[in-house]
This record gives sequence, C-alpha cells and structure tokens, in this order.
Amino acid sequence: MIEKDVLVIGAGPAGLAASIEAGKRGASVLLVDLNMYPGGQLFKQIHKFFGSSAHRSGTRGFNIGKELLEEATDANVEIWLESTVIGIFPGQKIAIEKGSDSGEKKIITITAKEIVIATGASENAIRFKGWTTPGVMGAGAAQTMINVNHVKPGQKIVMLGTGNVGLIVSYQLMQAGCDVVSLIEAAPKIGGYAVHAAKIRRAGVPIRLKHTITEAIKGKDGTVCGCVIAEVDENFNPIAGTEETIECDTITLAAGLKPTMDIVKLSGCKLTYNGPFGGFIPLHNERMETSIKGVYVAGDTTGVEEANTALEEGKIAGVSIAEDLGLISKEEADSSRKEIWDRLHSLRLGPFGERRMVEKETVLNRYETIVGAPQPAF
Repeated sequence: MIEKDVLVIGAGPAGLAASIEAGKRGASVLLVDLNMYPGGQLFKQIHKFFGSSAHRSGTRGFNIGKELLEEATDANVEIWLESTVIGIFPGQKIAIEKGSDSGEKKIITITAKEIVIATGASENAIRFKGWTTPGVMGAGAAQTMINVNHVKPGQKIVMLGTGNVGLIVSYQLMQAGCDVVSLIEAAPKIGGYAVHAAKIRRAGVPIRLKHTITEAIKGKDGTVCGCVIAEVDENFNPIAGTEETIECDTITLAAGLKPTMDIVKLSGCKLTYNGPFGGFIPLHNERMETSIKGVYVAGDTTGVEEANTALEEGKIAGVSIAEDLGLISKEEADSSRKEIWDRLHSLRLGPFGERRMVEKETVLNRYETIVGAPQPAF
C-alpha cells in the first residue's frame, strides 16, 4: 500500500495550488486527475487574465498552467493522470483506478494523512426539443475542441447564454474561424462582463435578449441544421407566435456550472445549498477544511467562481495542511492565510464579486452553526 502525506484530487488550478503549497514545505503529495493532461480549465483559456499583478494580470491562462506545472515539479509533487478516485474509506484509505502508458488500468489503494478535493464543476444542460441531437454541446466542450484539440466543432454556431463563459467562448470560436451566428439570452440583460460583450458586438454578432431556444432542428444526416428561438415572458416561458428559425450546424450551451459533488458526498462531508454558487456545496471553514477532519476542499468544488479564486483557495488548503502536518508553525500559517484571504476579498469586490463575498461569508457562518466548530480569527 502506498502512503502519502497528502492526496489531492483534481489537477486544475485549485488542486495544483494546494499541491504546490504543501509540497514546497516538505509534504509528500500525490495529485490525481482523470484527464489526459493536468491543468484543468487553464489550458483552454487563451485570453489574458484580469486583476492585479498578484493574480497574473495580463497573462494567458495556458501560460499560467505551464507555470503551475513547473512549480509542482519543483515541489516534488507526484502526478497521476487518467486516474480516478473510486472509493474513500475510514482511516483515510483511498481506492484509485490508475491509468498507464499501455492503456491498461489497475486499482491501487493508498493512505493519506490529508485529502484535498478539488474536482471543479460541470456544465448545466438545457432541455428543449431535439437537445440530444448531434451538434448540441456544452460551451466547455466547444472550447476544448478549438483551444486544446484545434478542431472546429462546426462552422455556423448559435450560443445559448451570455455569461462570461458564453461571451468568451463565442469570441474564441470566432478567432478559430467559426461563424457565430447569434447569442441567445433568456434574461433581459447580458450576464457577463461588458468588456467581453463589447468584443462580440463590435464584430457585428447579434445578441438576442429575452429569447431562448425551443428546438434544435435535425437535418437529413441526423445532425443539427438549425434551431428555433422564441421570445420569453417575465417567467421565462416562450411566447407563442414569436418563433424564428436560425440556420446553424452547432448549438453551444453556456447555461452555468454546478460544483462536482461525487467525491465530496463519498467522503461524508456535510453540505449546504447555495444557489449563487451553483447548488449543493460542502461546508468548510476559513482553513478550507470540511466537517470531516483532514478533508479539505478548494476551487469550484466550494462554489463556482473563477480561476484566480480557485488558485487562492487551493493555496489556503495547502498552507493549512502544512500546518496540520507540523511543517510550519501556527503563526506562519495564520500569517499566510491572512495574506491570501486579503487577496480573495479584493477579488470579490465590485458589482459581481461583492455578492460572492457575502455568499462566501454565509457559507463560513453556516459551518460554525452546523458543524459546531468556531472559525479561526485572522
């Protein structure tokens, strides 16, 4: 049986950050991910990050991913790819289905003193007539195709959703040579940042507010050849008689994300419901520790936000674990956490972030109420 100080589940920004913080302080860290490549969403992100220099402002996502992988190597983090956690048992025993270069998989059991769950989020689906027709896909799938695999998902694209994902992926599809025919949004206003929407509008792409897709039209070859849109009322119900048909060969859905909870539930962590963060999320304290001692969470697993927030939460988890393992003093850990929390608060300021900050404080307060453990003061 393999023994490690720390097992980190998920090699996205949060998992990498947690691994680096624990590893560079001397912990033996195993980082596992079910994908073929580490880095999570970062390697899909060809746009430059916003924020301050502390958050790598002006750096493209894939370059941040490369930097993190180099830091993980320097911190002696061991990485298993194409490997899936399939069981967590008492005594911090974890069963992993591990991939290999030959393509064969085998079950390996390890023990870890500390666990970080950083499994990210998954895309929401929108159901309408024909929504399972080939050519209907999540915006994240389309982004993976163009930015990672360098393959166009189609030529004429309709995007459903104008949050930041819908706006950014639409622009990246255009950069890849696709014709983004229209963006469709049920709400009366655009959901993402104006700077992203402006690039779409300057390119002449129409953004249809207070509309939704009611049907994906199937062509003779069985794939999408168009879609039907309709105006919606104040309850988001389609208004009869307002239907229009748009010719397209691909429909991409950017209808939000929800935290991936499979491993969290498997570990027995207590949950709470928070709509703005995407649904059910694990209760955790300001150390990022859940209701189960030694089990930490970070990134979109704690509620859907963005990559910089995931990085900071991962760092907090890694620092807290180093403290648990006796690798750093409580004073050093408190100082590091305070510095990181200050940066997190600055990230959550502004017209969008302020609500996130309030919601996160609500989660932390519920931890103290339900779990019965007081919050540390920073």
